[in-house]
Amino acid sequence: MRTGVRTLLQTMASQAIPLVLAAVAGVFLARCLQPEGRGVYATITTTAGIATVLGHLSVGRSQIALWPVLERHRPLVGNAAVLGLVLGAASALLTLGAVSALALTAATHLVVVALLAVPFGVAAVNLRGIALLESRVGLANRSVVLSAVVLYVPILLLAVAGGLTLTAVVACWAVSTLLPFVLFARPLGLPVRGEAALARRQLALSGRYHLGAVAFHLLLTVDVLLLTAWAAPAEVGLYTVATSFLSLSRVPTDALAQIVLSRQAVRDESDARAVTARAIRLNLMLASAAVGVLACAAPLLIPRLYGAAFTGSVLPLLALAPGTVAWSLLRPVEQYLVRLGRPMTMTGVAAGALASNVALNAVLIPMWGPAGAALASTVSYGAMAVAEVGWFARVAGLGARDLLPGARDVRWAAAAVSRGRSAPHASRGADRSISGRMT
Repeated sequence: MRTGVRTLLQTMASQAIPLVLAAVAGVFLARCLQPEGRGVYATITTTAGIATVLGHLSVGRSQIALWPVLERHRPLVGNAAVLGLVLGAASALLTLGAVSALALTAATHLVVVALLAVPFGVAAVNLRGIALLESRVGLANRSVVLSAVVLYVPILLLAVAGGLTLTAVVACWAVSTLLPFVLFARPLGLPVRGEAALARRQLALSGRYHLGAVAFHLLLTVDVLLLTAWAAPAEVGLYTVATSFLSLSRVPTDALAQIVLSRQAVRDESDARAVTARAIRLNLMLASAAVGVLACAAPLLIPRLYGAAFTGSVLPLLALAPGTVAWSLLRPVEQYLVRLGRPMTMTGVAAGALASNVALNAVLIPMWGPAGAALASTVSYGAMAVAEVGWFARVAGLGARDLLPGARDVRWAAAAVSRGRSAPHASRGADRSISGRMT
């Protein structure tokens, strides 16, 4: 049990370091670039992020689905790198063409800099998924910390030296996206020979999930692009500060979702269901607490940290807070739903949430600007969480009581944080403690 809790705390630390660095660097970015420059940077990185998701082609989900067969492990490692580089390059070229045709931003040369890193970023996403499936959580954690240090430390140094520019920030982002691929190469034994037949099977399987994965990512990022199209760059900057501040709440929830992945991919269906149910309860509890603290602190901290020009970030943050709690449930539940082999159903849920998000943004952004975008996201995130958690509950035969935090969950979390050890194994009925499952 101590091993499981120690892994959780180490993973939380690896998630916290990037977010703390991002929060500190974000203050300097906001003060140096001001809302307009901050908005242009968000547009560029959001565009490159979408290219990464498009190029990923949901290969990670095929890795989860095919992992239970031991003989596939090494070929899957080789395919993770090759498919990532090839598909990432194709996606970067297509995205550049779209940006040029739509004249999305005047800083096209900076978009090119960001897109050059996309193939390596896609491959790194695939390899990080392999590391988690091998229960090499430490390796995955190091990749996250490395990327954050390479991105944010130079930004801080340049800001202190008075040389922070938009070009320098985008260059740092590109290098930080590339380096995790290098980090994974030796520990995972690259280069490894892949298998063409397995790659074709992966693409056939992952392609069925990919529309849903793209919709899932766009649900998280399309509001920035819609604000870019329908509002001033300064309002985009206000909104991205709000979302960045709230992202601190993801430290415990992302850590928990990451370390339970290997347990959700086991052959035993009942074990996978038990771990998923416990992860939902804990994430709901942890996200509610973290988001509540940040929402209460925002009116005081945002103007003092980022400057008076960013006071307008507080209202969108408060509007987005409930949606952030709902979002925390999606990753652990989707990691289980992949087991069911219902890709089109998952795609339909994500596409429906995205469509509602775009429709609500079209109405609310002209009326309320960044606050309208935040409200649209909260509604669509909440609807998607209700649909997917409800689907999991029906499949697992669970009721609402089984998915809401109880006293044992509170004691487990308190013990993990304050004393570095877990609560007893027993939980509701046949459910097992995550800490027990991770030893």
